[in-house]
Amino acid sequence: MAKTIGIDLGTTNSVVAIMEGGDPIVIANQEGSRTTPSVVAFTDKGERWLGKLPNVRQLPTLKIPSSRSSD
Repeated sequence: MAKTIGIDLGTTNSVVAIMEGGDPIVIANQEGSRTTPSVVAFTDKGERWLGKLPNVRQLPTLKIPSSRSSD
């Protein structure tokens, strides 16, 4: 019998579920969590990091302009 899979690719978190016996079953990720942060990072070595790891290791990318004038 074919199974139905649902994938929610959210802007903050993502989740995957299947239907079993008419009930949705959420599939846990490698860390055991039912949701995964929607974050992907690429290292200088060509590695791909997905989910929690790049989310907790992300560096600030917002640059705030200096309030000092260059006069």
